[in-house]
Amino acid sequence: MSNFHVITLFPESFSSYLGESILARAQKEKNISVKFYDPRDFVKPTKTQAGKDKPYLRVDDKPYGGGPGMVMQALPVIKAIEKAVANAKRATKNAKTKAKSGSKNPKIRIVFLSPAGKQFDTLYAKSTAQKYQHVIIICGRYEGIDARIKKIFKTEDVSVGPFVLTGGELAAMIMIDSISRQVEGVLGDFNSLEETRAASSDVYTRPEVLVYKKKKYIVPKVLLSGNHKAIEDWRKGQTK
Repeated sequence: MSNFHVITLFPESFSSYLGESILARAQKEKNISVKFYDPRDFVKPTKTQAGKDKPYLRVDDKPYGGGPGMVMQALPVIKAIEKAVANAKRATKNAKTKAKSGSKNPKIRIVFLSPAGKQFDTLYAKSTAQKYQHVIIICGRYEGIDARIKKIFKTEDVSVGPFVLTGGELAAMIMIDSISRQVEGVLGDFNSLEETRAASSDVYTRPEVLVYKKKKYIVPKVLLSGNHKAIEDWRKGQTK
């Protein structure tokens, strides 16, 4: 089982994707779990916003050295990570107590999402699923997070691609999806892992002949041949 602990200011942004299809079933069947930690829950209200009754929970401030935008403060994020680590240790202790054997120290990977980080890929996802029981994913916002949290915790800078996003939430969802696929039981058939077989970039299903605007589009004959060696060779050729 893989357990994801997500540090985010916007936990509600995950509900739509995680609440549907394969990932929803994976959580229901306890193949994966996802918990959220909002840094705002770890700060005291400083004032009431003008014209509003809701207290103002400040988690950002101006960057030292100048520059545009705001930076997420270290302490609220640190406290959120501490909570996630404590929950991971508690869950592992309870599981080991029931088993009455093994170490009570969980294997935790702490990911700091950053455009400048190591490129996330399938190998990283597979390694994470195989080696770590708990994955803590830190989602930044604004101009980023105070870098001192990386000195306090052993984090890994990870990027999901050579581009910049508004926040880390979308990147976190990509990681959760990709890592979850590597957990046995998440996919109905583990052979569904495209990563483990020669999958073509093109796939086809019925009908064999598709007619659109009086033109026929036909499935490649090799896929109808029943010759598995020829089909495999065709798929390999498609991926080159």
